[in-house]
Amino acid sequence: MSKAPPTRILLADDHHLVRRGVRLILEGEPDLTVVAEAGDGAEAVEAARTHRPDLAILDVAMPRMTGLQAARELARIQPDLRILILTMYDNEQYFFEALAAGASGYVLKSVADRDLVEACRATMRGEPFLYPGAVNALVRNYLDRARQGEPIPERAITNREEEILKLVAEGHTSQEIADILVISVKTVERHRANLLEKLGMKDRLQLTRYAIRVGLIEP
Repeated sequence: MSKAPPTRILLADDHHLVRRGVRLILEGEPDLTVVAEAGDGAEAVEAARTHRPDLAILDVAMPRMTGLQAARELARIQPDLRILILTMYDNEQYFFEALAAGASGYVLKSVADRDLVEACRATMRGEPFLYPGAVNALVRNYLDRARQGEPIPERAITNREEEILKLVAEGHTSQEIADILVISVKTVERHRANLLEKLGMKDRLQLTRYAIRVGLIEP
C-alpha cells in the first residue's frame, strides 16, 4: 500500500523567529512539510494561491491583514483548504471569530510544541482541534445563549469596514488606503464615516484604540 504524501503546510506569522521555531516542530514529522511561509495575512493569501497547500497555519495579529481576515478570504477562495489559528491570545472573542472565519482549530503558541502537530493531524482528519480553555468557552457560550434564547450575535462591522479600520489604525491616509484596496478615496471616506457612526466614535484615535482592543493591530 503506497504511503500518503505529507500534508503541505503554509505558515504565516510576522515574527521570523516564531516561524522558524514552528517550522522546526513541523518538519520533524514525516507526515508534515512546510511548502510556503508568509509574514502577513495578505502574503498568506498570495502564497496559498501560488502553492495550493493542504493546510494554512495563521497567526492572529499580523500587519496589513490579520490571520482572521486572511482565514475568511482563504475560506472563500479555497474552500478545501484547512485552516488552523496559532496565537498567543487566550481570548474567547478571537476564538469565536476564528471558528466563524472557517478555522478548524485554535492552538496557543505557549503550548505549540505540545499541541501543534496533533492539531495539524486532527484538522486533516476533518476533526476540530480546540485547547481546553476554548472548549470551556464554547460550552459556556452555548449554555448562555440557550438560557437566553439568543442566536449568535452578528459582527458589528463588515469585512470591508474591518479592512479599512485596520489600515486607518496603522496610520495610512485615505489616499494610501484607496491605493492598497484599489477603491476610490470617496469610498474609503464613506466607509470611514460609517465606522465612526456604527461604533459611536469621533476620531482616528478612538478607532485605533478599538482596533487594538479587538486584535486588528498590536499596541
